[in-house]
Amino acid sequence: MSAIDYVGIDVSKAHLDVCLGEAGPVFRVGNDRAGLARLQRRLGRLAHPHVVCEATGGYTRLLLEAMAGRAIAVSRINPVRIRHYGRALGKLAKTDAIDAGLIVRFARAMQPAATPMPSASQVQLTELVRRRRQLVEELARQKQLEPIPGQPVIAASRTRHLDFLKAEIATLDAAITVQIEHDDQLAHRAELLRTIPGFGAVVAATLVAELPELGQIGPKQIAALVGVAPYNNDSGALRGQAHIRGGRLSVRCMLYMATIAAIRCNPPVKAFYKRLRAQGKPAKLAIVAAMRKLIIIANAMIANDRQWTNDQA
Repeated sequence: MSAIDYVGIDVSKAHLDVCLGEAGPVFRVGNDRAGLARLQRRLGRLAHPHVVCEATGGYTRLLLEAMAGRAIAVSRINPVRIRHYGRALGKLAKTDAIDAGLIVRFARAMQPAATPMPSASQVQLTELVRRRRQLVEELARQKQLEPIPGQPVIAASRTRHLDFLKAEIATLDAAITVQIEHDDQLAHRAELLRTIPGFGAVVAATLVAELPELGQIGPKQIAALVGVAPYNNDSGALRGQAHIRGGRLSVRCMLYMATIAAIRCNPPVKAFYKRLRAQGKPAKLAIVAAMRKLIIIANAMIANDRQWTNDQA
């Protein structure tokens, strides 16, 4: 097998710091079309380039699009893993160039798998879902503000603001529906997920948009990716309580709300939850266990292209 040419890229809003190999040069290009064209020319000199960068949200969007256009593998790594790796090496200094070199060293040591590249339609859906979530959070914050007695102007302004947010959310709901319906694969995945009692259109859209790995990895991996996998806390004779950690917060929050609904309206999940509570398990632990059960079943449904049935739970 030919050696992989790992390329570490530290991504920021304005520019990309690129390290070509562990001992290679570090150079900077703009995080724009012109800069990425220059980067592609440099990567074209490598036999088997594999780009590795930190998962930094929207700042990596142009980079991912450019690499997908050239069929160059990309691995997006949780920044915490890179940070811990640097500390283990005793690397305490931090600059963009140092970070790019550290990413290459991490890649050579850990050999990360390529991250599945989302389609243009899925990228657009993800942006719509994120924007909707921002407005829902703002709506909740505005609703929590206490009205000021004797201030009708402020009260009227608050009412108009709430109406505006509700209208914007409704507009985004319609746009999300259209975006899903115009992509056969996304529409089919969302349709399968909506067959799960407790999973509505918003839950299905969030999972389809922000969990593209659904149906492509194993049950333990999908639980860890969402952040509902328990991690042991044992040392010597100590047997500590296992806890969940990490994962994608937005997906986990949406899954939590769906699970609360499923505990009420989904017979197998309701029975599973009641059984854990009857065994003396705390309510929060039972809910997390139900969340894990639901996301594992959803993962299997997408992988096997089948709808929800009560007997599979």
